[in-house]
Amino acid sequence: MFTAPVIILVLLTGVVPLLQAGYYSFTDWDGADAAWVGLQNYARFFSDPDFQRIALNSAAILLSVPIGMILPFLTAFALSSGAATSRLLRTLIFAPTALSWVVIGLVARSVFTNEGPANSLLTWLGLDALTMNWLADPTWALVLVILTFNASVFGVNTIIFLTGMTSLDRSLLEAARVDGANDFRLFVSIIIPLMRRFVEFVFVITVVLSFTGIFGLIYVMTAGGPGSATTTLEFAVFKIAFAQGDFGAAAAMGITLMAFTLAVLGVSRLISRTGDR
Repeated sequence: MFTAPVIILVLLTGVVPLLQAGYYSFTDWDGADAAWVGLQNYARFFSDPDFQRIALNSAAILLSVPIGMILPFLTAFALSSGAATSRLLRTLIFAPTALSWVVIGLVARSVFTNEGPANSLLTWLGLDALTMNWLADPTWALVLVILTFNASVFGVNTIIFLTGMTSLDRSLLEAARVDGANDFRLFVSIIIPLMRRFVEFVFVITVVLSFTGIFGLIYVMTAGGPGSATTTLEFAVFKIAFAQGDFGAAAAMGITLMAFTLAVLGVSRLISRTGDR
């Protein structure tokens, strides 16, 4: 009885819209009238070279997630040592997480313009030949979006890892040191296994963000360009719906995005259960 209001709210704001999106994904819907077209929207996506590029962009960001978790993990390990400056460093690392994706995108865009600090640094180093409009190059634009995304989640991931490391059983670590384990053996054989749950948690939330949380960053930083070089599945939903006015196809793209996200999380959960056994 007490949970009924919450259940009703979840149904109205989550489940019902999801079912509606599923229905409209099989229609030619302009926002007002919907005509049933079956699997036509999905078939068009999977045969479209632009969709293949968009899917690869999302996959590239996804593949960067495990790599992007390494530096926060090592930073958390260093901060967990209890150095005198660790409190200050924690504040400096976590503070940028208060910024919105829009602000982060604006800063990143200003850094990599023709007159930005990146080219100014190269000029100062005498590497004028390497200067360019970074975000106008398809390959570099995607690379920089990926780097900016991982830099944006660095603070949160570091704090989560640090929380996990400060909750480890210190007696176990001290026993390992007494048995002759050096810092490297302690890190590899004890800390990493004990931190597995935190690693899985950080992976899940970062994957969800990489699929469904960086629209603002891409919109401000590159607007999905040049061409479709930095357009992700999430950003494609917006472009198809509001730039092309094809809401039925946008719904199909949204369902596809949800399926991809759930598939990745399902595989990670399966791997986690295998590790438990």
